Amino acid sequence: MTIRTRVAPSPTGDPHVGTAYIALFNRIFAKSQGGQFILRIEDTDQVRGTAASEQQILDSLRWLGLDWDEGPDVGGDYGPYRQSERGDVYAEHAQILLDKGHAFHCFCSSERLDALRAEQMANKQTPGYDGHCQHLSEQEVKGKLAAGESHVLRMKVPEQGTCVIDDMLRGTIEIDWSQIDMQILVKADGMPTYHLANVVDDHLMGITHVIRGEEWINSAPKHKLLYQYFGWDMPVLCHMPLLRNPDKSKLSKRKNPTSITYYRDAGYLPEALVNYLGRMGWSMPDEREKFSLDDMLEAFDITRVSLGGPVFDQEKLSWLNASWIRENLTVDDFAQRLNHWLLNKEHMMQYLPLAKERVETLGDFVPMVSFLYAGMLNLSADDFAHKKLSEAEVKQVLQFTLWRLEQQREWNKNNLFDAIKKLANAMGYKLSDFNHPIFVAIAGTPNSWSVMESMKILGPDMTRARLRYAISVLGGVSKKEGKRLEKAFKTLG
Repeated sequence: MTIRTRVAPSPTGDPHVGTAYIALFNRIFAKSQGGQFILRIEDTDQVRGTAASEQQILDSLRWLGLDWDEGPDVGGDYGPYRQSERGDVYAEHAQILLDKGHAFHCFCSSERLDALRAEQMANKQTPGYDGHCQHLSEQEVKGKLAAGESHVLRMKVPEQGTCVIDDMLRGTIEIDWSQIDMQILVKADGMPTYHLANVVDDHLMGITHVIRGEEWINSAPKHKLLYQYFGWDMPVLCHMPLLRNPDKSKLSKRKNPTSITYYRDAGYLPEALVNYLGRMGWSMPDEREKFSLDDMLEAFDITRVSLGGPVFDQEKLSWLNASWIRENLTVDDFAQRLNHWLLNKEHMMQYLPLAKERVETLGDFVPMVSFLYAGMLNLSADDFAHKKLSEAEVKQVLQFTLWRLEQQREWNKNNLFDAIKKLANAMGYKLSDFNHPIFVAIAGTPNSWSVMESMKILGPDMTRARLRYAISVLGGVSKKEGKRLEKAFKTLG
């Protein structure tokens, strides 16, 4: 049997280091067994998914050296490799489940489902669908379909008993069926959910081992049930430990930069980042901390994965990156890496026209553009002092700007200016006052060229990371304060 693994990211945002972590272990496991590694794009979210995000995923994984044998850009015998191009396949298999009586049409409104959830929560019950539409007669279902009533497709789930899951790392896992919801398989817009598409694609693409994060353990019974319904053998499951923040919470962009492109643009070496991700829950037989992708491939044994929550510590990553620079790069290599990183003409031409109009001597150039070549800037709360805005207002401006820019799908100067101007107007601020803390967060000073130009050059991940850092410099936002701000933000439209 040829080992086949996959990674299946969703193109809905900046490429996440968690995606690279899972891709690394899938690729290493397959290649260590002489197998194949597949990349599949799970783009069923037609609202949030973008072609630009997909390209960033491909570019980021390739930058790390995590190439694939089959995928949307290289083809293969099991394509298409984008879920948005496999609609007929999912429709066919959804109908199979209906015909066999393993799925049913659900016509429940969102109001009924919200009320049901609230009642279950009040009664301290596990929230879940109550099977209301499962008991509709065939005639009732036909009538509702003929009338064009909005509906979804749900899977039937046993009400009693225990589902037994075998896991490569965790052994036998038992989960009561009473804890498993009647999962939606096809949404009202006709698109499949992750669960149906994932199972169908893994089977049809010959995936033999599914290596994924432990957050999917509770979904494993749904997937096992679908394999049984279709009469297919289930791939071997392996649930990797989640990456954690230093405080042991789940790795999140609010506490750590999580975008692969952030680390690329901040000047980390791909070898160092892959090395660090490889150390997340796994160790070399000789316990050395510094190793290459080839070293890991040669020594890989998945049983050496530890189930303790690996901590993603940026200081440790920086130390490892420094080791790679000092021990593995000659001076000529270092010069080439710098040039390839950001000191290249293509990148510099984005800001040279701006700098040329502001410098008086060539000596002014480096201090003026240095903020474009940094990760986090050296800022203090005093840097944000403003004659007209209180510290609380400055923090609110930064937080609202961050949220608005997280919604921004097309990252260019005009769109950024339009988004920020509308936000300033909605909050009742003059644009010059509103932009002051944004200038400081992005460039370290209010005396720079257009902050929109700077954000365009830095890109979305670095821009958002600097805004988050600026908020933390001002004391951060507590949960209570965050809820209040979210409520206020939503009123702005």
